[in-house]
Amino acid sequence: MEACSGAHHWARELAALGHEVRLIPPQYVKPYVKRSKNDRNDAEAICEAAGRPGMHFVPVKSVTQQAQGMVLKVRETLVGQRTLLVNTLRGHAAEFGVIAGKGLGEIGPLLTAIEQEASIPPEAKDMAVLLGRQIEDLDARIKEIDAKLTAAHKANAVSLRLAAISGVGPVTALTLAVEIDPATFESGRHLAAWAGPTQKDRSTGGKQRLGGISRAGNERWRVLLVSGATSLINAAMRPGSRQMTDWLRSLLHASRANSPLWHSPTRWSAWPGR
Repeated sequence: MEACSGAHHWARELAALGHEVRLIPPQYVKPYVKRSKNDRNDAEAICEAAGRPGMHFVPVKSVTQQAQGMVLKVRETLVGQRTLLVNTLRGHAAEFGVIAGKGLGEIGPLLTAIEQEASIPPEAKDMAVLLGRQIEDLDARIKEIDAKLTAAHKANAVSLRLAAISGVGPVTALTLAVEIDPATFESGRHLAAWAGPTQKDRSTGGKQRLGGISRAGNERWRVLLVSGATSLINAAMRPGSRQMTDWLRSLLHASRANSPLWHSPTRWSAWPGR
């Protein structure tokens, strides 16, 4: 089947009936769709793609994996909504000449400044208070989810092991532990390539031409890994930091210094039994 919405549920149901289920990424099925898109052509394309000897399939997730993954995704959604509201509040305040810096820590002083500004109409002040309440409510919801994630992280041995890597926090570690099954990969290099942080390959005629990091793979993992690598570099650049090593120093003199760093959580040694 195509790995689309609801595919993991039906894969589990069919597997319970004794079938061998294989989920194919939609981008691998698309090249085999002939002309117009309809159910018949889609089914034919899926059958054609499934018969390819080098086809890669999506591991079927368990109910527990999907539930834990949902907690992570809902947190990401709430964080995005909070960022949207913060930017909305800062943008409207700027229209009345009240400027505030970036960050959640500036929201309180910004609301106070809006309230004290006599030139701002009451209607605008009321809307600012409403946005402030929404931001505060989202903060509380995110803290509740963070407490659940912290408990799940402490109860997951793989997540604790991954968190020992510099630049990997509880959210990143738990995301990798929940959503990746290392048994489906031959090596850490294969896992890193599947996760997405690999260079674009435009080689031809025996000449190797490697470009920048591609956008293939899971976008959320890429954001977490890049954020972790960036924070590690920032910490290492501080005077007297123990994070600065000869290896990292050599990378900082090369282009795309954080690229090899975000491969670190996908190292094979980080997974139990490897």
